[in-house]
Amino acid sequence: MAVELRVPEVGESITEVQIGSWFKKEGDPIERDEPLVEIESDKATLELPAPVSGTLSKVLKKKGDMAKVGDLIAEIGEGAPKTGAKSAGAKAPATTGAKGTTAAAAPSPAGAPATSRATATAPPTPVGARGAETRVMPSAQRVLAENDLGVADVAPSGPGGRVLKEDVLDRLASRPAPAAGSAPAVARGPAPRSPAPVPDSAERVEEAVPMSPMRLRIAERLKEAQNTAALLTTFNEIDMSQVITLREELREAFQERFGVKLGFMSFFVKASIDALMQFPQVNAEVRGKEIVYRNYYDIGIAVGGGKGLVVPVLRNAERMSFAEIEIAIADFAARARENKLSLDELKGGTFTVSNGGVYGSLLSTPIINPPQSGILGLHAIQKRPVVVNDEIVIRSMMYVAVTYDHRVIDGRESVAFLKHIKELVEHPTRMLLGI
Repeated sequence: MAVELRVPEVGESITEVQIGSWFKKEGDPIERDEPLVEIESDKATLELPAPVSGTLSKVLKKKGDMAKVGDLIAEIGEGAPKTGAKSAGAKAPATTGAKGTTAAAAPSPAGAPATSRATATAPPTPVGARGAETRVMPSAQRVLAENDLGVADVAPSGPGGRVLKEDVLDRLASRPAPAAGSAPAVARGPAPRSPAPVPDSAERVEEAVPMSPMRLRIAERLKEAQNTAALLTTFNEIDMSQVITLREELREAFQERFGVKLGFMSFFVKASIDALMQFPQVNAEVRGKEIVYRNYYDIGIAVGGGKGLVVPVLRNAERMSFAEIEIAIADFAARARENKLSLDELKGGTFTVSNGGVYGSLLSTPIINPPQSGILGLHAIQKRPVVVNDEIVIRSMMYVAVTYDHRVIDGRESVAFLKHIKELVEHPTRMLLGI
């Protein structure tokens, strides 16, 4: 008897998903709870496990196809798999199943160990296993050449195993920082840089690739913000000297005690919360003809995920310490790259902090994440000449920007809000002492 595999309910208000990679082919043996197929919604990517052991007899929806919740996507022939079948181990379903004989609804065996409920990932392709057929997008080729990286150094995430520019940037972001006091690689003069490879004219092709549900959702929400909110951006610059000095003094002790580096984001999250308390309209939202003010602070942290920008949320961030914020952000970033953030972690948020400086951005105008009314944009730190006490000195400076909904927030409040953040970050001990 064939068991139907249907698209389960994957979250509130989600009615359609895109079929991702199938981990098995028709005729392959499968074990119960073994990851079978990847499904992608507009918020997250999930793995659907096999409800029974048997054989994948029919695949009805291929990779890239769209399917609605409850749609039949495959059939499984029950029975023990063939001898020697590879098993991924017992796993509990990742999501709540649909009605009837939906595959995702099959419960895990009673008494199954807790570790069997952890979501397994498809094994990554070994770097050395990628051959010369790997296709590299032109923008990625340029970044590879500029940073002396090879194709084999980067894990591709694009359609058909293509290497995208984002893949190269993720690889660069994961590079370990050079040890303190070590001589820079260019100490003996700049090394000659090979020119970026020029694509052969025979390879000048175009390919139309459907937008993923997540990318479609990102586009929809950003356009919604532009069409609905009255967006305006105000700018300022912050002298980061004291924060940098404080981080250097506490770096080793902080990492030894908490197991994570002391970054800049915790300072800005803390400063933003203090400023939101002083200017509650920035923490509010428009609902119809009402303005809803909140007395809690759920701060969204924009991070680059494997399939696009995502904004996981620090719930009740006002109750979190510097260490708790840094630990949470590091965890968000790691799981975002692996598409392992849960739907609940991506919902809500009353204010967002986005750090484009990690990609080298010097100045930008961030777009709010609806229905929020404000977003703080951080940028690269650069040493610049500034005037201090009527003298020109060199300081580490950062441009910051706040985009806000003018329907809720007046210009005076937005400028004062950003100035308050500036004052706290330039004197970080005030945050530590709560003054």
